[in-house]
Amino acid sequence: MKSILLIGLGRFGKHIAMKLRELNHQVMAVDHKEELVQEILPYVTNAQIGDSTNEAFLRSLGVDNYDVCIVGIGNNFQNSLQTTSLLKELGAKLVVSRAATDVQEKFLLRNGADEVVYPEKQLARWAAIRYSADHVLDYIELDSENAIFEVTIPQSWMGKTVGQLDIRKKFNINILGTKCGSKLDSFITPDTLLCEGKSLMVMGRFKDIQKCFRI
Repeated sequence: MKSILLIGLGRFGKHIAMKLRELNHQVMAVDHKEELVQEILPYVTNAQIGDSTNEAFLRSLGVDNYDVCIVGIGNNFQNSLQTTSLLKELGAKLVVSRAATDVQEKFLLRNGADEVVYPEKQLARWAAIRYSADHVLDYIELDSENAIFEVTIPQSWMGKTVGQLDIRKKFNINILGTKCGSKLDSFITPDTLLCEGKSLMVMGRFKDIQKCFRI
């Protein structure tokens, strides 16, 4: 369990708070709008109304005591940048800030952000890959070259075992597991049989996966 300071409680911040609650983390939520703070109360450990660009206010929160500080401000980049910078100056261990453009991402990284999330760009890339191929069911980008894909099993692979296909040797791709509906089976051996009704979780370089599954 981690202690997390979440600043900015718009739609992005609210979804983060809800997920963090599911994961049983302790969350202090902050926003300058009272109505947003009231809405988030059921999902967080504590919440305060305040101006995150005010150094005295941020200092009163004890930002250096949190494992992670997330800046989810989306409608005022100046406030986001100033908040990010102040958090780092006050000793925040890890500052993760939200960006809406490439330029914002660069400025945030230069002014205190340890990491930047760019939801629109990341979701756009996911959607482009996910919906441009009928057999791609999900996609997680690990870095600029590697990814995890959930794909339907090619018809020519049906009834064959993982060992018979040997895609690791042929395509440099690792099979992480098979899925049937929402249930993942990560116990894979050379004798694992591929059959109808299942999908594959595979990991490797994007270009190798693209070649293997014709994405």
